[in-house]
Amino acid sequence: MYSRDKSKMPEFEKIEYRPKSVREILLEMKNLSELMIDLAYSAALFNDKDLAEEVLELERRVDTLAYLLDMTIMIAARDAEDAEALAGVAKVAGATDKISDAAGDIAVIVKQGIGVHPVVAEIFEKVEEHIARVKVEEKSTITGKKIGKLNLEARMGVNVIAIRRGREWIVKPGDDEKILQDDVLIVRGAPKGIHRFKGLAEGKIRRAGDRDAAKRP
Repeated sequence: MYSRDKSKMPEFEKIEYRPKSVREILLEMKNLSELMIDLAYSAALFNDKDLAEEVLELERRVDTLAYLLDMTIMIAARDAEDAEALAGVAKVAGATDKISDAAGDIAVIVKQGIGVHPVVAEIFEKVEEHIARVKVEEKSTITGKKIGKLNLEARMGVNVIAIRRGREWIVKPGDDEKILQDDVLIVRGAPKGIHRFKGLAEGKIRRAGDRDAAKRP
C-alpha cells in the first residue's frame, strides 16, 4: 500500500485560533474531503497534475481544520464528562482526516507521473462528465458575474462545484456567489462544455457562443 512520510512534507503556516463551532468545522471537513475524492480520482484517471495540485491544497486545508478542531475540543472540555461526550467528535474528525490523506496519496502518485494504465484512462475518457480546474484571468468577461446569472448549466452543460480563492475554499457555491479575478474554479461537465468554459474564463472567447480565438481565421 502506498503511503507518504508526512514528516517530510512542508510545514503548516502559523495557525491562529479563531472561535468556530465544532459543527461548522466538521461540516467543512466533510465537504472538502468529499470534493477531494472526486478530484483525486479524476486527476488519476486523466493524469491531470493541475487537479492533483488542488487535491494537495485541499489536504492542507483539512489538516488545518483538524488542528483547529482539536483546539476547540480542548477548550470546550471542562471535565471528564465533557471529554467523553467529545471523544466521538474527535474520532469522526480523525476518520475524515484519513480520507483526506488517502486522496492526497493519490494526488502525489499523479504528480510523480505514476498514472493508471492507458486502457483504463481510455475507458474513462468516454465518461459523460469530467472534472477540471479553471483559473479566471483578468480579461475574462465572467469576472464579477454571479454564477446564477451566467446560466452555465443551460448554456454549456457545466457546473461550478467549488471555488478556491487564495487559500480559502467555497464548496457548492450558490447562485449569488460572484466569480472574481484569479479564482480557481473546479467545474464538472461534458468535455466540450468544459473546453468552452475554460476559453471563457481565460478570456480566449468573449461569449458562450463564440469559437476559441485560436480557431478563428
